[in-house]
Amino acid sequence: MTTKLLHLTIIFVLLLTITIPSIHDDQKALADTSDLKVTGTILHMREGPGLSYPIITTLEEGDSLTSIGREGDWIQVKTGEYEGWVASWLTASTNAEQAIAKTVISQVDRLNIRTEPDISSAVLGQLSTGNQAILIKESGEWAKINWNGLVGWVSSSYVTINETTEKTSDEKVVEVSTSKDSKGTTFTVLVDSLNIRKKSDLTAKKIGTVSKGQTFKVLTQEHNWVQIQYNDKKTGWVYSFYGTFSNAVKATSKTSSAKELEAVTIIYNGTNLRTDATTAAEVVERVDAGESFQIVGTKDDFYEIQLDDKTAFVANWVVSTSKNKSLANEEKAEPRKKGTLNGLTIVVDAGHGGNDHGTTGQRGTDEKNITLKTASLLESKLSAAGANVVMTRESDEYVALRKRVSIGHQYEADAFISLHYDATDNSSISGFTTYYLNGNQKGLAESIHSGLASKIDLKDRGTQQGNYLVLRENRQKAVLIELGFLSNASEERVITTEKFREQATLGIYQGILDYFEVNE
Repeated sequence: MTTKLLHLTIIFVLLLTITIPSIHDDQKALADTSDLKVTGTILHMREGPGLSYPIITTLEEGDSLTSIGREGDWIQVKTGEYEGWVASWLTASTNAEQAIAKTVISQVDRLNIRTEPDISSAVLGQLSTGNQAILIKESGEWAKINWNGLVGWVSSSYVTINETTEKTSDEKVVEVSTSKDSKGTTFTVLVDSLNIRKKSDLTAKKIGTVSKGQTFKVLTQEHNWVQIQYNDKKTGWVYSFYGTFSNAVKATSKTSSAKELEAVTIIYNGTNLRTDATTAAEVVERVDAGESFQIVGTKDDFYEIQLDDKTAFVANWVVSTSKNKSLANEEKAEPRKKGTLNGLTIVVDAGHGGNDHGTTGQRGTDEKNITLKTASLLESKLSAAGANVVMTRESDEYVALRKRVSIGHQYEADAFISLHYDATDNSSISGFTTYYLNGNQKGLAESIHSGLASKIDLKDRGTQQGNYLVLRENRQKAVLIELGFLSNASEERVITTEKFREQATLGIYQGILDYFEVNE
């Protein structure tokens, strides 16, 4: 009986030994079905879907992840022995069928490639006008690129980002153009040699080349690509950055007369004047701050200006206009009455917007949404008090930081108020903060902060100096307000209510009013 039991035990052990590797292989197969990769330099995996949850582990750029759930902007993932939540905006799909190829093209000469997304970081190299690089990721005003093996950061303000979906098969695809009407439009090549491709994709087959100075009929336009008739029988696609358009009927959308607009004055050194109303158009000249030009019309977000014996286009966010100055001066001509904001121009800046969500709270609150709600409420209070209020955005749209600043310059604003909500990895931190950078901004910051403190019950973190672009680059009196921490669960519940926004905007309004009562 003992011998029989021994034999049965040996057989069981052998069966178990055979089965375990099979189970391990199955688990390994499941682990290899990753569908995401980390795109951020580092990525914290958290216990729940929000910045306030504890960190389980830290992942690095390129690490593979398997998604198992989603809640708002947070994805539940597995990797190795860990399971938790990560921010979706720091990951990318590894599914080849949906891979998005993005190319960065420099709009300027000597564009610095830096080690970090900061103008004070070391320069690794430089791009010339037209140089192309592979986009790795975007972060605010910066783009991380790979240029011939050199990996670094460039300013997004000086590049064009082209986006196309790569096809994983050679099967014929019927393309439906959603472009603007190209009737009567021609395209003139501005580079020595330009490739013609079968499709509107940098990876598409090259079917020919065209040379500088050649002009072709435009059939359709799709994003940054142009389909041209390059001989009697053949058509193909070229990249629009390397040419210029002309049309028998000149586009004048959002037009205004030269008499009405008069002239523009350049705000920044090295401003580009272009052949068309797009940042992808050929640069015809670079001009410096202080130079003025006659306006002959407008097109989209650009002014058409007189340049010697021809015209050129300049972006409206890098200039000031005589029209805007006269409007501001007309408002200021009326004497301000005590207790009002008559004659003052105030820019209200709702932080973030569009693809820039800002921070996201534990309950899925997007900062960009509540900054806009807060800004709209503040605008109504300031307008009711007689101020001329200019909003940097009035909807869910992305507005570059420099463009926000230039709006204050264009209108010669008396105050620039940037509204934000805060976040940090430490979920216990709470309170509101008002930031300024230089002495010219300090008095306004202190007055607004005092007004806020009298109306809201959050922890008072005081006024502090902050090296933010909207403060650093601003010639006007500017402040940036952080109205509480979305990363603090209990504070998020308070600061996302209508009652809080009402009290906060009342406090900001009171602070602005108090400041201008003693600072004419």
